[in-house]
This record gives sequence, structure tokens and C-alpha cells, in this order.
Amino acid sequence: MDNYWKLWKNADKVFFVIAICFAILSITMITSISCKNGQVAVRDIVIQSIAYGLGFFAVAAMILFDYRKFQDFSKALYIGSLLFLLTVYIPGLGIVSNGARSWIDLGFTTLQPSEIVKISFTILMANYFSRNKSTLRQLSGVILAALYAAPFILIVVKEDLGSAIVYCFIWVFMIFFAGIDHRIFARFAVFFLLSLPIAYGLMAPYQKRRIDAFLHPSDLGLPGNYHVWNSKVAIGSGGFFGKGLFAGTQKELDFLPVQKSDFIFSVIVEELGMLGGALVILLFAVFLYRTAKVVYRAADLYGALLSIGFLGMFLFQVFENIAMTMGIMPVTGVTLPFISYGGSSVLSGMAALGLIVSVGIRGRRTGL
Repeated sequence: MDNYWKLWKNADKVFFVIAICFAILSITMITSISCKNGQVAVRDIVIQSIAYGLGFFAVAAMILFDYRKFQDFSKALYIGSLLFLLTVYIPGLGIVSNGARSWIDLGFTTLQPSEIVKISFTILMANYFSRNKSTLRQLSGVILAALYAAPFILIVVKEDLGSAIVYCFIWVFMIFFAGIDHRIFARFAVFFLLSLPIAYGLMAPYQKRRIDAFLHPSDLGLPGNYHVWNSKVAIGSGGFFGKGLFAGTQKELDFLPVQKSDFIFSVIVEELGMLGGALVILLFAVFLYRTAKVVYRAADLYGALLSIGFLGMFLFQVFENIAMTMGIMPVTGVTLPFISYGGSSVLSGMAALGLIVSVGIRGRRTGL
């Protein structure tokens, strides 16, 4: 117990204050969304509250856990993560929602493996890059790093394009800071751009429809554009102070789709106004800044890369989710970290936060 309090003393308390703010905001907004026509969907509120309770427990456990111990069983973690992703294809266990088979049925709730595996994927890539940093100056080394990550992305992309993009962004963010030769990085960027038409051809029909809708935003007949248009109306109608909690009309009349997850930021701005939206962005900005400080002060390259991976993950998810509610980015189903409804998303975010805190506690000032 004495050791725990010593570790707690060195922890960055700002992370916990921000996490509490996120929890209060998330549960409050989900309560608002769940209250319609005088009825309350208590189940959603309870699940989100339980997820946060488990999440804070996970963060507390991570304070005691030395993140470097993950390096000792990377092979088992790699195989176990891939098998976990494949559970969605087990008959009777995997379920289809919104055209995608991305969840498993636990009876009392559902679980999204791709959300949980984001954490193990980041841990594995941090371990790989820290051990193979010298090879990243050569094209063959970068190709091997891509092959190491490829099974995760290939399994996820078929059913969950949004998560697959997050995985790719984590990989790119980490390999860039791990020291990849910039000329090789440029070649990969060109190759990626040239392969986009091929990738589009391989997408599932519902994924193609989302891309088509983004490229033709004025065509409200395309699936998704009508929802984005209503999202813009909700954000614009909120004004500076908002319509008031529980008083959002776009939300109440169900013009906004997937209010609890994909478009929760639209609900926040409609009911709490530009002031509420700015507060959310400010909280994320502080969170990302404190994470960047952990990267800089990490005790070793592995810890720095681990934090960098999570920084990239949160940065992309926050930008993509908020931007898609405004029509700046295509709708991909990427949730707003910590705030969107979903036990898998909350647990994934809190686990990442716990590991960032763990790196920070054991860190010292050092560069990459």
C-alpha cells in the first residue's frame, strides 16, 4: 500500500481531473439522449456508468503495473489479440449491427473486440518499433513493420473501416516518431495515395456509400448526407449557450442518427451551445498536451512510443468524430473518446489513459 501511494504521488493528477470531467459529461449527455417522451432508457445510463467504474479501476491498477512487463509476453499478446478479433465470426457469438459484424454478444451487453485490441495493437507496435528502430532506415525494415501490423488491419477493415483507419493512423504516427527515413515515408505516402482507387473497389457496399456521400455532400439522397445535414442544423441552432440540457429539438425528434455515439458532439453543441463544444475541445487539448509531455519525459523509447501511439489514436479519433459531424470528414463510425456511449470504447480509452499515466510515473526527462 505504501508503494501505491508513492506511485500515486508521482502521477499527473490532471489526467484524473479530465477523466472525471469526461465521465460526468458523458453520463449527463447519455441521460439527456435517453430521456424521450417522458421515458428514460435506464439501461444505457447504467452500462455507461459501470464502464466508467471499471475504467477507473483499470487506471488504478495500471498505476501499480509497470508497463515494461508487456514486453515479456508480446508473442502471446499478438496471437491472443488476433484470435480475439476473429471471435466476431463465431456463429452465435458474433452479431451484425448497421451492416457490420463487429460485436460479440455477451448476453447482458455487447463487446467490440476492435476497440479493445487497439490497446494491445499499440503495445505490440511500441515493442516492435523499439526493438527494431535501426531497421526503419531501410525499405525492407519498413515493409517488415507493415507486415507485422497487416493481420490486424486486414481482419478489422472488412467489417469496421473506422477502426481500421485508426489502426493505420496509430502505425503511421508511431513509425514516423520511431525514426523512419523520411524518403521512405514519402514513398509509402505516394503508394498509399495511388492505391486508394483499388482500396475503394474492395470496400463493402455500405463503406462505398459513405465515401460517395462525402464526395457529394449536396446530394441528400445519398445515405448519410441527410444525417450530416441534420447534424449541421443541430450544431448551428445551438448558438452560444445552447437550447438547454434535455431541450435539443434535433435530438428529441430523432433527426440525428446514432446520437449516443457517432453524433454525440452534435447533441452537446445543440444543448450546451458553442460554449459546451469549446469546453469539450479544450478538455481534449489539455489531455493531448499532457500526453505529449509524458512522451517527452518517458524513461525509455518503448514508453515514449507507447504514449505516442495513444496520442495518435486519441488525436485522430477526436478530429475525425468532431469533423464528421460538420461534414468535413466522411462518416466512419469513429466514436468520440471517453464521451460516446459504449462500454468497449470507454474501457479502451481508460486503459490507454492508465498506461499513459504508468509511463509518466516511471518517466524522466529524455528525448526519443
